[in-house]
Amino acid sequence: MAKKQDFASKTMKSKHGKTCPVCGEAYTYVKVVNTEPSQKEGSYRFAEQIVAVCKCNEKEVYA
Repeated sequence: MAKKQDFASKTMKSKHGKTCPVCGEAYTYVKVVNTEPSQKEGSYRFAEQIVAVCKCNEKEVYA
């Protein structure tokens, strides 16, 4: 019988995706949502942005 493989072992085995040239870690992508005041209406809008996070910039993104 074959050994059962779970999802965690599959992801640890494969190194796919882009890696950081500075620290060598694989990027994890996070959606950052900022509130910005609207110029026309005076209300607030949500600006969404997807950011690649690694060990180098995680303090800047999560702060």
